[in-house]
Amino acid sequence: MEEKNGLIIVHTGNGKGKTTAALGLAMRAWGDGLRVLILQFIKGGWKYGEIETIKKLGAIDGRIELRRLGKGFQRNTDDKAEHIEAAKEALKEAGKAFESGNYDLIILDEINYAVKFELITVEDVKALLAKRPAELHVVLTGRDAKEEIIDMADLVTEMKLIKHPYQKGIKAQKGIEF
Repeated sequence: MEEKNGLIIVHTGNGKGKTTAALGLAMRAWGDGLRVLILQFIKGGWKYGEIETIKKLGAIDGRIELRRLGKGFQRNTDDKAEHIEAAKEALKEAGKAFESGNYDLIILDEINYAVKFELITVEDVKALLAKRPAELHVVLTGRDAKEEIIDMADLVTEMKLIKHPYQKGIKAQKGIEF
């Protein structure tokens, strides 16, 4: 029997591709028979192509699931309490998922933003990761990952912005950036 060594993986940095890399890993894992859960801490009602793909794959055999738990990116006019409550609920969902034994890979999409914007604390995330079963793979995405989280990780990738079409006034394009 193959030995499972769950990894803590962090995708961070100011460049594009953190969530995209995590979702690519989710596709690979699903293709290899793993059970995958994606919990989104910030994204709310946005519509983007990956959601449709994941729905279709999940409909095939139920081994991949995406839960959109956030209230969207916080703006100065938003009620921060609503965002805090959503992030805390997402953290609880993650804890239940860790304990359930139903998943081989759990992606905590944009959890680093939730910490950065003080919706949850780095201590909350560290406590969650400390409860991770040894065989469970966990991916954390979002800019500005805290050093404490990086220290706990087995694999850290920093996406570095070198050039972006927005700098030339080109708006985000459906199917490419969302």
